[in-house]
Amino acid sequence: MSDHTSKNFDLELESLRTRVLQMGGLAEQQVRKAMEGLYSGDQPLLENVIRDDERINQMEIEIDALCNQVIAKRQPTAIDLRMIVSVLKAIADLERVGDKARKIARLGIALSKQPVVSTLNVELTHMADTALKMLRLSLDGFARLDVSLGTEAMHLDASVNSEYQAVARQLITYMMEDPRTITRSLDILSIAKAIERIGDHATNIAEYVVYMVKGLNVRHATAEEIEAQLAGN
Repeated sequence: MSDHTSKNFDLELESLRTRVLQMGGLAEQQVRKAMEGLYSGDQPLLENVIRDDERINQMEIEIDALCNQVIAKRQPTAIDLRMIVSVLKAIADLERVGDKARKIARLGIALSKQPVVSTLNVELTHMADTALKMLRLSLDGFARLDVSLGTEAMHLDASVNSEYQAVARQLITYMMEDPRTITRSLDILSIAKAIERIGDHATNIAEYVVYMVKGLNVRHATAEEIEAQLAGN
């Protein structure tokens, strides 16, 4: 980022990025806890995830207020304004990641209370790990102003989508073969969808990194198209 005559302005911008990373770290932790509680059946851990979602919501409110203060006081232009806009967009996506973690935790509690009428051998951990890797890459790109980390995250989205589709097909088969599995299968499918959406939010953050650093609006473009634009920029 460019240096400014006012060192306080530099500090304010750096503080905004630091707060985004803190919020991102908490959102990532929430998802990991939700998945751990889901598979271990640790209900107190799942309840903690639900309760701690308020911390993410509060962080979004605080960062949003700080962004508005900086805009009003500094009237930023060019790359500084792009950074603040990117912060505002990123925290909205991170808040939604927190919502998905809460949803996984709530469904995990519901699943633990259901009678197991049939074994549903559905693997979600690899998909969750990939979605979280995407989130980590996007946040690292945000911290380092590195668009290559963002595009690396975007490339992983296809893998998450493919795994979600495979899980959906598997669960539909279970439900067709044994109607007693329908309730449980639908809850598991909702968890898989939440994980898939976490990957989408990570992709959004990666796109904000490209916008912040290069000034390119790459929404709705594929990872390959974005790389081509970056190569020609």
